[in-house]
Amino acid sequence: MAFCSSQRAKSGLKRLGQAGYHCFFCRRLDYNRACPNREEEARRERGTLRPCRMVLSDRTIKQALAEGRVVIDPLDPEDIQPASVDLHLDRKILVFENHQQPFIDVKESPENLSQLVEIPEDKPFVLHPGDFVLGSTVEHIELPEDLVARLEGKSSLGRIGLVIHSTAGFVDPGWKGNLTLELSNLARLPITLYYGMKIGQISFLTLTTPAERLYGSESLGSKYQGQVEPTASRFHRDFGQHPGKSGGAGA
Repeated sequence: MAFCSSQRAKSGLKRLGQAGYHCFFCRRLDYNRACPNREEEARRERGTLRPCRMVLSDRTIKQALAEGRVVIDPLDPEDIQPASVDLHLDRKILVFENHQQPFIDVKESPENLSQLVEIPEDKPFVLHPGDFVLGSTVEHIELPEDLVARLEGKSSLGRIGLVIHSTAGFVDPGWKGNLTLELSNLARLPITLYYGMKIGQISFLTLTTPAERLYGSESLGSKYQGQVEPTASRFHRDFGQHPGKSGGAGA
């Protein structure tokens, strides 16, 4: 488990450390710093240590970026929020053409059902009510073995009916690539999308221990590692795998 530190908990942390456990916050800073979570501190006083699962603050995000543990490229320091980082919409959009097939067969590749278009520099892409397209972040993201990330929409965009992901908001440890966005318009009016606009935000959470198999590992058969533009579903590849073999979260 990932335990926060305090002077009174040092002995317990030492014993647990022999099993390879660590605390992201304490490992990066000073073991003599008091735990910022008062409730956890009170439990230590009673002798009942509990795992501390943390969402990274802006300070820790900056530190992870400076150390190269987390990569966000390009990055404007102004995009770092109190507990997340703003992401931007790239110019490529994958548009579905529903006139070529009567339905989507999940056992078949959907590549012939979509067309890649680009948002012009001086004009928006218009997302009509009920439309669903795939976009991508401008930013390339990389995660270490002991962090996961959550992709969420901007509140202001959600209030006009723009959704940026249907289910794929979870980013596994070991991920490397741009993030595909599942863009849909729930409003009754069209919504304009501009190249480079703020489209979402990413936050980071610690794991109890570093992951054994990272996203992109050969044994996982991860489908989207290294993607640089909106990528159509590759779910059909699962039907060629043996039962019980996972394609990885977000696959």
